[in-house]
Amino acid sequence: MDNEKMHFSNYRSGMLVNGIERAAHRALLYSTGLDQSDLGKPIIAVVNSFTELVPGHIHLRELAEYVKYGIYEMGGIPREFNTIALCDGICQGHKGMRYPLPSREIIADSIELMIEGHQLDGMVMLPGCDKIVPGMLMAAARLNIPAIVVTGGPMLAGKSKELGMDVITLTDMRELIGRTEIGKMTEEQLLEVEKKALPGCGTCSMLGTANSMGSLTEALGMALPHCSSALAVSAEKKRLAKLSGKRIVTMVKEGLTARKILTRNTLLNGIAVTMACGASTNTVLHLMSIANEAGVKLSLDDFDQISKQVPYLCNIKPSGKYPMEVFHENGGVQAVMRSIQKYLHTEELTVNGTTVGEILAQTPLVENDVIWPLAKPKMQEGGLAVLHGNLAPDGAVVKKSGVKPSMYCFTGRARIFNTMEEACEAVSSDKINEGDVLVLRYEGPKGGPGMREMHMVTSLIVGRGMDEKCALVTDGRFSGSTRGPCIGHISPEAAAGGPIAAVEEGDLISIDILNRRLELHVSQEEIERRLKNVKAIVKERTPALAKYAKLVTSADKGAILKID
Repeated sequence: MDNEKMHFSNYRSGMLVNGIERAAHRALLYSTGLDQSDLGKPIIAVVNSFTELVPGHIHLRELAEYVKYGIYEMGGIPREFNTIALCDGICQGHKGMRYPLPSREIIADSIELMIEGHQLDGMVMLPGCDKIVPGMLMAAARLNIPAIVVTGGPMLAGKSKELGMDVITLTDMRELIGRTEIGKMTEEQLLEVEKKALPGCGTCSMLGTANSMGSLTEALGMALPHCSSALAVSAEKKRLAKLSGKRIVTMVKEGLTARKILTRNTLLNGIAVTMACGASTNTVLHLMSIANEAGVKLSLDDFDQISKQVPYLCNIKPSGKYPMEVFHENGGVQAVMRSIQKYLHTEELTVNGTTVGEILAQTPLVENDVIWPLAKPKMQEGGLAVLHGNLAPDGAVVKKSGVKPSMYCFTGRARIFNTMEEACEAVSSDKINEGDVLVLRYEGPKGGPGMREMHMVTSLIVGRGMDEKCALVTDGRFSGSTRGPCIGHISPEAAAGGPIAAVEEGDLISIDILNRRLELHVSQEEIERRLKNVKAIVKERTPALAKYAKLVTSADKGAILKID
């Protein structure tokens, strides 16, 4: 037998095509349109998350074609498959919000199944929205093959001449609901602005979770410079998609795999960029989950330490003034990294094959109203803060950049709610008073199950102008577009027997963001006595959520799944 005649590929995908025993495999590949000369080329997965349901993904079918052009040009064979993609915005405010966070693990698993089952050589991943980006990065870290990310990109901001609004994002739309409820807008005005707020495809034009995580693909070195902020509707995005397709083939030949890029120092860079941008609190969950897949240790202490060092610089909505298109025009993520370069590990590799430092050496410094100077930042500390105390022994997270300074320290009376719907009804019915602290529990990873975002509650509070009169604490989480005095990720959660389950109506709670404290004014002995008598609430769950609840860890661990 002539073994040379049966040897076609020196790549990982040679598992599929080499040897006489792979005759049937080769026949299957031929049936997809390949010929014998293709068998020696690297086979590259184009991992798409196209769906007609989600504005951040509806254009990805076309973008994938540009990725394929690049792969073909460099002598690779692209093969596309899809993952699921949920829209947090459409899921928001109802029971559907229990599903986006669990979808992150399913996305990672589905990619593992396709890549490992077919022994592909590398992958270009096309995510858009909140959980799809981290799900794909988790898969890249887990599989440790050459991988590069092409995010779908931000949409253009909306505007309304009638309301005098030059910049409208999804955050504004939710807050306009509260304004309408109290009579500051008419229902007709609300119905009209709905049609103009989100003018096209792409991720919502603010540093919500989608664009926060998109920005981190660059900060982590997993995307080409400027790819994350290039607009969804731009020709630049298509060019970057093609360049990424070309680059992945070279990465396969170089053996530049994901874990050579996703090191602990790289992840610390990601935290630093999160703090400078004032990004979503969800980045805490997602960076920890990526670290777990990469075999890297990361803790809330890392976030808190970096938060105290790296200032908040970016004047981007929802905490600032400008939409994502202006951020991109002013250099985007690379300009932020250039500003905070002294806090970064610049020796780390990127998908370019060059280091962070080599890229930043070619990046101009931007100091203006969009990206404030390091010497005169918007805030001396980072955009996120980690709180501890007897109400959150294992930690809690707040988006400090979205809190007015008058609310950095606040003490109020506990108002207890065991579902988001109860809290929304209380706010809309004028049952929340000045000095109240809404305690929203049994919404954590296990208790939800699925750790819903409490964004509908916070939007109603802010829209009614109550964000300097009351606060909210929860074992759930928040949208990246959330602003106001909102403390999330309280760990342990109520469903795991955390102290939040022992809070009673009227208890005093103190929030001290400056000193990183979250305290229930009840003795430890009384908390323990109450917890012995707590009857945990178990919410209705579907099979998918039941499996998730059984395996998921707490928010302070990244809500990862633990399989023993």
